[in-house]
Amino acid sequence: MATSRLLRTSAAFLAATALLISGCSSGSSSPDDEASPGLTTEAGVQRPADEPTLAPLPASTPAGLRAYYDQKLTWHACGKGFQCATMKAPLDYSHPEAGDTKLAVARKKASGPGSRLGSLLVNPGGPGGSAIDYLEQYAPQPAAIRARYDMAAMDPRGVDHSQPVECLSDKQMDRYTEVDQTPDSPAEVDKLATAFRTFAQGCASRSGKLLSHVSTVEAARDMDVLRAVLGDEKLHFVGASYGTFLGATYAGLYPSRVGRMVLDGAMNPELDSRTTNIEQTAGFNTAFTAFATDCIKHKNCPLGTKSTADAGEQLTAFFKKLDAHPAVTGEDRKLTESLATTGVIAALYDQRAWPLLRDYLAQAKAGNGRGLLTFSDSYYEREPNGSYSNQMYANPAVNCLDLAPAFTGPDQVRAALPSFRKASPVFGETFAWAALNCAYWPVKPTGMPQRIEAKGAAPILVVGTTRDPATPYIWAKALASQLSSATLLTYEGDGHTAYGRGSKCIDSAIDAYLLDGTVPPKHKTCK
Repeated sequence: MATSRLLRTSAAFLAATALLISGCSSGSSSPDDEASPGLTTEAGVQRPADEPTLAPLPASTPAGLRAYYDQKLTWHACGKGFQCATMKAPLDYSHPEAGDTKLAVARKKASGPGSRLGSLLVNPGGPGGSAIDYLEQYAPQPAAIRARYDMAAMDPRGVDHSQPVECLSDKQMDRYTEVDQTPDSPAEVDKLATAFRTFAQGCASRSGKLLSHVSTVEAARDMDVLRAVLGDEKLHFVGASYGTFLGATYAGLYPSRVGRMVLDGAMNPELDSRTTNIEQTAGFNTAFTAFATDCIKHKNCPLGTKSTADAGEQLTAFFKKLDAHPAVTGEDRKLTESLATTGVIAALYDQRAWPLLRDYLAQAKAGNGRGLLTFSDSYYEREPNGSYSNQMYANPAVNCLDLAPAFTGPDQVRAALPSFRKASPVFGETFAWAALNCAYWPVKPTGMPQRIEAKGAAPILVVGTTRDPATPYIWAKALASQLSSATLLTYEGDGHTAYGRGSKCIDSAIDAYLLDGTVPPKHKTCK
């Protein structure tokens, strides 16, 4: 149905698409750590003045990796004008002799007219979103870009077509998504922690050695192998949401190989995990306020017509009611508090879903939870037959490996609840408990928060949306200030990411950059 396609496309751009389940992880320190002199983030958290910066890799290709860079892909037709192939990369770049991982790649050759500019690699974010599936949606438009570039995609290691991370059976995943994420008692806290442990153990048993090698740095290194295999001297790239972190990481590792790079819905690599979660919680609060402001203008608003604050209180009360009495849906699953919360959050990714959200909230308050369950299923990429994509498995696998957990146990969550509730009275508690998941992850993290400067890189275009729920606008400003060659393009509006979402001002600026290398004027804002 159209609703499912709309929300799935939006959710694919997420910075931490499994936020409610896996928690967005973006660092190792926490707001409760002892403060030291240095920088202060938007959340008021101090960062060390000598904060690490991602260092570039040597320009020359190590001898142990030469075979990967020199490999020839065997392309085959895979429908609708696309070609597909399998690329090999070392499972462990530190020990390439230890074996390979196989990565699925796809492309659609430039259609002309005009001279070919090279390959344009795309990534929709997640982490865990299938770049190949996204390419099939993205490649048909815009026509001017398709004419000049070979449109290309690679599912990152652990994702969908590239030896996917697996964790649970579909039935187990159903039960997992229904677990109460606003525990009201010690017993419910234990049940949530047990769910996180079971999920992590499932990933360890089903995914093996791969689970230790799905980091963003490794994925960025895979992108450089693909660049060479495709015959391009520079990497041209459009990344959305988490894809901006992947693209920025590539730029930090290979600044001299950056071509035209668009980072839309930017993440801030400087932030630790807990700060990232708090700021993202605030982002969803901003998005909900925008929705509520619009909703109360309608006489049939299911959250009343008094004020946005009252709308938030009514939504909170509705969630609490579902906690005690889940709504029927017309199938064997009921709409629980956790599924309803997920459904509402899914709709906040795209303002085009607001009218349906009003309708589905009204139906759910009347006892029919079918609509909100549809939104929730779209978010989790659950098909009508009950099967799930691997996005919700790849997501924590990448996040929990990239950076240390926000919390090490329930006591730390309880202590942090006031700051999360302050960030969002409606969603704060849910987001705080969701951030506990990496505490039980079976693989130790390999990354840390750090600046990415990419000194010497060609001009990079960073795009931020002022009321973006998943990647708050402050992150776009932060990334643009870090990258030495970045220009910030601002979209004053709602929804997650900006490119291809209906703003001619945004689209024309990005298209001009991709086609001609024309960078928008500094401080350019589109409304």
